[in-house]
Amino acid sequence: MRDSKLLIYFKNELHDYSLEQLRYISEEGVWSIGQMYDHLILVAHEYLDNMETCATLNEEQPLGKTPFGEQLYKNGGFPPIKIKLPDELNFPPNNSDSKEELISRIDQLIQRMNQWESKVDYINPGNKVEHGGFGWLNAREWYDLIGMHFRHHLRQKDELQKRMPFFY
Repeated sequence: MRDSKLLIYFKNELHDYSLEQLRYISEEGVWSIGQMYDHLILVAHEYLDNMETCATLNEEQPLGKTPFGEQLYKNGGFPPIKIKLPDELNFPPNNSDSKEELISRIDQLIQRMNQWESKVDYINPGNKVEHGGFGWLNAREWYDLIGMHFRHHLRQKDELQKRMPFFY
């Protein structure tokens, strides 16, 4: 799996946090580390759901990516900027999972990604599902977006740790 080391890194990092640190919110409008993990896991499953939809489609989609989507895939990742979602999509993630629950959820995500890794390149690349910001993506693009999204949040993780009291 291409991004297995990245997901394992995120999983292993969870061991360094106490429950208090995991749920710590430094100020209104800023997520906790736990909320960031919840967001990453939920979005990754959403991307896998869209990838699976691509596998079931019977009709090819001629439309492609938006200019931002083209640039994203050309660069292999998000630009080093904070991205604010529209208010209707910007609800605060769950902040109640324990460290063990988050580890279990990441394990389930890794298992699901492993199940599709050998199959994703056999899905017709003309079968696409639309992403609201990036345009029409095929199965491989949805799958690769998971790693890009996790890498994008590495900076946020570092920022949240710096705001966190008692982090060693």
